[in-house]
Amino acid sequence: MELSDRKRHILKAVVEEYIETAEPVGSKTVQQRSGLECSSATIRNELAELAREGYLEQPHTSAGRIPTAKGYRLYVNELMRERELSLEETERINLSLTEKAAELDKLIAHVGRMATELTSYPAVTLSVPKPVTVKRVDLIFLDPNSFIIVLLLSGDTVKNKLVHLPFSFTQEMLQKLSAVFNSGFTGITEDKITSDLINASERSVGDVMGLTSVIASFIIETLVSSAGGGASVSGEATLLKLPEFKDPDKAHRLINYLSDSGNLTALTGGQDFGDVKVLIGPENAAAELRDSSVVLASYNAGDNMRGLIGVVGPTRMDYSAVAAKLSYIAGGLSRLLGGGSTPPPGFGKLMIKGDSKDE
Repeated sequence: MELSDRKRHILKAVVEEYIETAEPVGSKTVQQRSGLECSSATIRNELAELAREGYLEQPHTSAGRIPTAKGYRLYVNELMRERELSLEETERINLSLTEKAAELDKLIAHVGRMATELTSYPAVTLSVPKPVTVKRVDLIFLDPNSFIIVLLLSGDTVKNKLVHLPFSFTQEMLQKLSAVFNSGFTGITEDKITSDLINASERSVGDVMGLTSVIASFIIETLVSSAGGGASVSGEATLLKLPEFKDPDKAHRLINYLSDSGNLTALTGGQDFGDVKVLIGPENAAAELRDSSVVLASYNAGDNMRGLIGVVGPTRMDYSAVAAKLSYIAGGLSRLLGGGSTPPPGFGKLMIKGDSKDE
């Protein structure tokens, strides 16, 4: 059923007051905050109707009202004002992203910490593994038992390893192996380096000592470690400062759940949800999140892949401010990793309409 304008004003006032104070909201406070020109008795009646319709609840008989998940959802979808970041906030985000752009894993970890600092909630990040290949292989002969493997990767980073072996080999053998690896192992991802490829390379140079396997193992190890990816959580301690998470066990269970990259991926339902997604309380399928809200922003990680940056906290969350900040951070990451230049017009404002659960 469609709510009247007066009920919508009252619900908005209750949600925003509760976000600020974490205390149940009474009719007198609603009257002052909403600016409605009606009596306290009228407001009490409207509060009672909003409670009967499932938008508010009363934790104690003599207490004021607090929003339900249904009330928060209506607020997020229809009542929440757009939030635009301050110049100071945008400059801070842009500077942080630029300073940390060189190494992806360090960048994502830094972004998580920045999101916690900006929102005062624990931040969750999911960085996708990036495809890494070898551009060139150099094998440097030192003596009959030692050589250096030098790999130039697709990101123009260089990895090397000094190898000592208990058997002897010739410089000519290393030269043959160098040619084989540069022709057969460059430009392919780790999953394409199979035992069949390694065995065929051994036969082509007459390697009976296992040199091919030693070099191939280092290439595989390097490609796997350079791909990065995975989930991380930062700012866990901020949960304990919130009245909803005074119980350390409750906070610990929540953080443990979010630390699993599989659980974090499952939050999106495996779908590309666009800019920002808000999951409120029982809208979360996982039992560990039923008393919490999660705000997630998706960013373009390049090569048709996406990553996530988000925060988790109580349902009493300033959704407008949180979503605007995450949207701007995700946009910055997309420009750095996925290509692009300046932000689009209005970027940094709230751009979200979540899935409503109301009938």
